[in-house]
Amino acid sequence: MSYYAYILRSLKSGRYYTGSTQDILARLERHNQGRTTATRGKGPWEVVHSEEFETRAEAVNRENEIKGKKSNDILIDSLESMSRHPHNS
Repeated sequence: MSYYAYILRSLKSGRYYTGSTQDILARLERHNQGRTTATRGKGPWEVVHSEEFETRAEAVNRENEIKGKKSNDILIDSLESMSRHPHNS
């Protein structure tokens, strides 16, 4: 079973939301149905980035790391750069 850290972007406002889950598509549906308090009324949402992990703890740690970034623009640029130049772990 895999776990994911993800970033959503609101198509309405351009704002970002970061979370973690086992099922990205089901989680996105919950966000878009207004069933998540933090994002209710701010969608529709789209997934702009996701990362897969073996454990829930790893996904939550990455979620918290992403949330610690000060600027979403810098964060997205950084993530896009990483995806263009992946490294082996």
